Amino acid sequence: MGDVAVMGAGSWGTAFALMCADAGSSTTLWARREEVAQEIRRERTNAAYLPDVVLPDNLAATADPQEALAGADVVVLAVPSVGIAEQLAAWGDVIDAEATLVSLIKGVDVATMRLGSQVIAEGLDCDPDRVVVVSGPNLAKECAQRMPAATVAASPDRSRGERVQQAVMAPYFRVYTNEDKVGVEVGGAVKNVIALAAGMAHGMGFGDNTMAAVITRGLAEMTRLGVNLGGDPLTFSGLAGVGDLVATCTSPKSRNRTVGERLGRGEELDDIIASMNMVAEGVRSSQAIVGLAEEAGVEMPIGQGVVAVCHAGYDPRELVGSLLQREAKPEIYGLGR
Repeated sequence: MGDVAVMGAGSWGTAFALMCADAGSSTTLWARREEVAQEIRRERTNAAYLPDVVLPDNLAATADPQEALAGADVVVLAVPSVGIAEQLAAWGDVIDAEATLVSLIKGVDVATMRLGSQVIAEGLDCDPDRVVVVSGPNLAKECAQRMPAATVAASPDRSRGERVQQAVMAPYFRVYTNEDKVGVEVGGAVKNVIALAAGMAHGMGFGDNTMAAVITRGLAEMTRLGVNLGGDPLTFSGLAGVGDLVATCTSPKSRNRTVGERLGRGEELDDIIASMNMVAEGVRSSQAIVGLAEEAGVEMPIGQGVVAVCHAGYDPRELVGSLLQREAKPEIYGLGR
């Protein structure tokens, strides 16, 4: 039905499809529920996820995965990490065998501790280099409002990265390619965990010094883990590293920061999650990310603290105390120095 199929009509999937359409790509957005697809077709809106955003007339929408995937040479996976394996099992065999696959997943599979691109490649039993990871400081609402932004399309297969670059590079959305898929993907996953901690700090009333410390020490954790898993250290100083980290930690539009902020104010996690219609990936994947770090012998004290708060019932103020009382260390460690 179109050159680009975006599978998943949540906030980021819808925004990404909008940008592909604005970039001139023939784009179809697949929604899990028929009523969402009908709303997009008839009203040109997706009010549940992007209120007040008018979707372009040239964006098609369907609840039929076969219809969405027909003829698509770029297939964008925009479903949460927790559900991607089931979705691929349901309609993965409809995807063209040569199509470029795009992962918008910013998390780690909880059960297997695999990154999103690994889940996709294994679920489709395909060459991992077919999967391009897109990540950067891309708050969905701002992208949908067509505010200037930039991102990274990462793949060791340069031609596939450039195909994705072409598909979504709208007049207001600049796309850079990068061959370091591991580094870009680790950055996108870890930043959500650090954003939870940043939100807790803000919710407890701490100031800008605290926020800057959380962000920079979080960047150190991200870099240590990413480099250990094979990423390029330079990647973490770019859009998919520090760029995404700053946006996610400081913006009230960030789901993960919002959850952290409410935890810092004393709300219960179950009540917070129940009140949201969108997924905060950092909550689900924090255990898997810290598990990856532990397997690799990488220290992630902020990540461990987030797991303790979200999954072991610790009070956020206990996290602050445990971090400040850690053994004194050099600023840069764990990177071969």
